[in-house]
Amino acid sequence: MSNSEKTVILNVDDLESQRYVKTRDLQAAGFAVIEAQTGAEALRLIEQHMPPLVLLDVQLPDINGFEVCSFIKQKWPQVMVLQTSATFTASEHRVIGLNAGADSYLVQPAEPLELAAAINALLRVRRSEDALRSLNATLDKQVQERTEELEKANRKLRQEIAQRQKAESELLQAQKMEAVGQLTGGLAHDFNNLLTAVVGNLDLIRARTTEPRITRLAENAFKAAERGSKLTAQLLAFSRTQKLATQSVDLNRLILDASDLLSQSLGANIAIKTDLDAGAPFVVADYNQLEVSLLNLAINARDAMPDGGTLTITTAPNQTDDRRITLSVKDTGTGMPPDVIARAFDPFFTTKPPGKGTGLGLSQVYGLVRQMGGDVDIKSEVGQGTSIQLSLRRSIAGTETAAAAQGAAESGHAERILVVDDDHDVRGLMTSFLAEIGYVVHEADHGNAALAMQTTVNPQLMIIDFSMPGTNGAEVVKAARVVQPTLPVLFVSGYADSAALEAAMGSAPFLRKPFRPAELASAVRMALDSVSSSKP
Repeated sequence: MSNSEKTVILNVDDLESQRYVKTRDLQAAGFAVIEAQTGAEALRLIEQHMPPLVLLDVQLPDINGFEVCSFIKQKWPQVMVLQTSATFTASEHRVIGLNAGADSYLVQPAEPLELAAAINALLRVRRSEDALRSLNATLDKQVQERTEELEKANRKLRQEIAQRQKAESELLQAQKMEAVGQLTGGLAHDFNNLLTAVVGNLDLIRARTTEPRITRLAENAFKAAERGSKLTAQLLAFSRTQKLATQSVDLNRLILDASDLLSQSLGANIAIKTDLDAGAPFVVADYNQLEVSLLNLAINARDAMPDGGTLTITTAPNQTDDRRITLSVKDTGTGMPPDVIARAFDPFFTTKPPGKGTGLGLSQVYGLVRQMGGDVDIKSEVGQGTSIQLSLRRSIAGTETAAAAQGAAESGHAERILVVDDDHDVRGLMTSFLAEIGYVVHEADHGNAALAMQTTVNPQLMIIDFSMPGTNGAEVVKAARVVQPTLPVLFVSGYADSAALEAAMGSAPFLRKPFRPAELASAVRMALDSVSSSKP
């Protein structure tokens, strides 16, 4: 290393013999050394060379080392000072030196290695401080630049504002709802994994125990877990990532089951009445989404009755179309004028003050009901309350048909199934249950492991979680079908983006978490039987 590349140390000592020894030791340790005999000379050399460290003796002929140290730290705080002395070695002397600003105090004579180590330690501190100062300077510059950018952007945003105020407000609402939707969807996914294991195991305990007390405890826990499942379904509905699962739904039973939730949501000053047609058939709907729609309508009605009132829920045959059933939610609130009725289903339209409503409640109800093949209508007058009427399709399948489908043969016949899920509890539940009812089950905790097992297992069905870290389920299935082009697949997930799933796999069977063991058995049997029935 050339002399110009070495770290420069200023060695200040009025005694030539001591100065010589320290200079010799420092040079041997790889430093470049400049020397001073007096305090004044030391200050001049610091200003001229700006060394990173000064080895400063206390006893000098003109200015004592304590005063020189204090001056250095006031004028050049970045210069490190290692105070040394062979005379002033008591504790009080070291305190004076450190209080004067010295970064360290070394009693002389010191071993060469000790001197070099002390200097290197201080230089490491110096380098860290330099790096921190550089980082702070960079951050300050970035903050300043970013602040200037934001100020410039704000100036632009404040320009042609009268014309864009409404559009910007709606955009902010949409961004907020999207962000909250992503958050709630992620939370629902994690909870669904937990609930799948909880609901499945409780269902098995409830079905197999012969002790009444255990049965009662399992039943209570099962009901609580099912309420948790409904909550995650509502979160997924809010995030709008869940594909509708239409089925035959007992409308009256749904309303009765939701009565506790409605009572808690509406409060004590709202009376809830029901007028349910005892002969009302089943309807085609997504149970969870229809329950969310009913809750949205009830909350809207509550807000229209700030001083209290009555909410009446009615089911009845549709007056104009015998293929439909009407669900009516009526309040005794303030009612709506015609111009509000005309815009009531528009996204983001609300008559509530800022911060009191998103304007998405009725638009969400309208979208869900239309997606289920139904329609929505509003009847209202100012001061006379409001009636929201949902026209829902009758279900061809009745109670007996649904019960027969649920009781269909679900046992396995030693078919080989490969279960792929990164959640240990969910995977364990599926594996043990399917093995118990007659299938030969293999399991993998991620996609690569599943693909590695495929050639030896040669599965007749792959059950796979769509949302897994790394490679998602759809990508694993694509790779698996290179080896087995006709391999049937059953997707399971608590938060699969329906659009992504359909784009990746079309109309592949899908089982939503949390599910009960009986639902898993039925879905597996259907997936296997559909392949068998399609063979010539």
